[in-house]
Amino acid sequence: MPLSDDELERYARHLVLRQIGGPGQARIRAAKVLVIGAGGLGSPVALYLAAAGVGTIGLVDDDTVSLSNLQRQILYRTADVGRSKVAAGAEALAALNPGTVVEAHPVRLTADNAATLFAAYDIIADGSDNFATRFLVNDTAFALGKTLVSAAVTEFDGQLATWKAHDGISPCYRCLFGGPPPPGTVGNCSETGVLGAAAGVMGSLQALEVLKEITGAGQGLAGRLLLYDALSARFRTISVPRDPGCSLHT
Repeated sequence: MPLSDDELERYARHLVLRQIGGPGQARIRAAKVLVIGAGGLGSPVALYLAAAGVGTIGLVDDDTVSLSNLQRQILYRTADVGRSKVAAGAEALAALNPGTVVEAHPVRLTADNAATLFAAYDIIADGSDNFATRFLVNDTAFALGKTLVSAAVTEFDGQLATWKAHDGISPCYRCLFGGPPPPGTVGNCSETGVLGAAAGVMGSLQALEVLKEITGAGQGLAGRLLLYDALSARFRTISVPRDPGCSLHT
């Protein structure tokens, strides 16, 4: 289906990009992206994907908005405190771009529902805040052959990677980390703190990598891990090889 007059105007700055153009924008419109966690990372991810014209965005989060979220979770407003995150988030995204279909999933991701939720989407964007969920997301994405773009942020540091081990060449999250650390050994952001703008940087980069995977523009992060140190304003990228002994795909 050709882009409408409204879409031609809305996405004009994409259409003049040689690496995107009309075909790339059409792929963005046809894409379905599931965002795991509608928090400090999921907020900028969802906002930028909706602004870019992603056709369908799913939001998975069983939490409600609290006042302490507003320092970094830019999807919400003060009036949203106490509301379901996915319900408030769906309203905000619809207001930003009514052409994007937002599917709210007010549930906690579990081994029982992950495969069913993932099946309807092309790409998974993981912004969860605990290791158990990150490994569940990785394992489910691999089993279903879904590309996973995963980000994490704590204090002033962030990391970002694209995992697509289903291609038989690239590594997965387990190739790098093996398995979850022992309970209680790694604190969450409520214990260690996080600079809100650092979450915004990582979430924006995560959205960018999702859009690159959709359109095929540039070089993706599969096989590499991007690290960000906000205090020194430095980025670095390290190679992550596929582990032949990885428990997931051996």
